[in-house]
Amino acid sequence: MGFVTPDYGTIFWMVIIFGIVFYILKKFAWKPILNALKDREQSIEEALSSADKARKEVEGLKANNEKIVAEARKEKDMILKDAKELKDKMLAEAKEQASKEGQKIVEAARQQIEAEKKAAINEMKLQLTELSVLVAEKIIQKELKEKNVQEDIVNDLLKDLKIQ
Repeated sequence: MGFVTPDYGTIFWMVIIFGIVFYILKKFAWKPILNALKDREQSIEEALSSADKARKEVEGLKANNEKIVAEARKEKDMILKDAKELKDKMLAEAKEQASKEGQKIVEAARQQIEAEKKAAINEMKLQLTELSVLVAEKIIQKELKEKNVQEDIVNDLLKDLKIQ
């Protein structure tokens, strides 16, 4: 039964040895262990705080990146809009210029047609005048073959000249 219930002497020596071990641990090991635990706790807190700071910085960078991407998209949209407006403006100007050039060509053609028409009319007048003169000359030649007819015509012309 000595194994189940220890003797008083054994308990006494166990308490004394426990006290000596406790005193040695308290004197030499307890402070370094506690200091090591405090240092470990501080390093863990610093690591957690730096990890928290890093997480916040990453979130800030993500927000900043999203802001930059949004600004880049807006700028891209503005550039595309400006390019489209410029294209539309250039097309409108080109159409307007082509229309003006077309009107100039049509006006030049009209003027040329009008000039040719006037030239043709003048030529026709000249030809009609020449034809009329030729017809009148032929008629006069036939009528003036007789001498008394010639005298009558000259007298009539002289009378007309005096009246006016």
